[in-house]
Amino acid sequence: MRNYVFGHLDSGRIQHSSDGEDRFLLPGDAFLTALPDRPFRAAIDDPDVSMVVLGQEVVDQVADDVRFEGYRPLSRRAADAWRSTCVHLRDEILPVFEESPLVVSNATRLLVATTLATFPNSTLNEIVIDRRDAHPRTLRRAIAFIEANAAKDLTAADVARAARVSIRAIQLAFRRHLDTTPMAYVRRVRLSCAHADLCAANGSVTVIAARWGYARPGVFAAHYRAAYGVSPSQTLWSG
Repeated sequence: MRNYVFGHLDSGRIQHSSDGEDRFLLPGDAFLTALPDRPFRAAIDDPDVSMVVLGQEVVDQVADDVRFEGYRPLSRRAADAWRSTCVHLRDEILPVFEESPLVVSNATRLLVATTLATFPNSTLNEIVIDRRDAHPRTLRRAIAFIEANAAKDLTAADVARAARVSIRAIQLAFRRHLDTTPMAYVRRVRLSCAHADLCAANGSVTVIAARWGYARPGVFAAHYRAAYGVSPSQTLWSG
């Protein structure tokens, strides 16, 4: 199994060597230890390190044919955002919502997406040239699949597979015809399902929000108000 091991050094020092390059890590540095199947060496001095392991199969749910191409973040700002995301998910989201599959899966994909935006990889500079698969039929197959399976743990890879195209092609189809992304459309459908549950008084606002993948009721309330013009509690009470 191909795994990527990322880290953030909170204190101490690390001297890290791989691919013929020596890197000296200091507190505040984020890093990729090594590419899969590549040897590396590390000399550590009283470190406090937070580690994240992402399997290739998890990364592939977010983007096609990802290849990480560097060991250091694109910028200090990107590293800080990645670290904040890791801490937020570890300390605030997963302990509270570990029994909510949609919240856990959304948290995992948020971590992958943030990692892809932080460390150099093959998705950052890709230009999609072939538009043959961005066809309305592709979109119709994808929408039918999403609407039939919104309660399940869906990934962009699942939607692409159901539409019988690649992840890049399904992303292009949604962007070209609906000016959105497959996963944004999934969230839109889930918000509609949450609206139906609120109208039927099928649980509290917090329970319904978590059921449809929202870890933070405040975010759910903001998205709901933007879509329906009222708060979730108003819909629940009126139902």
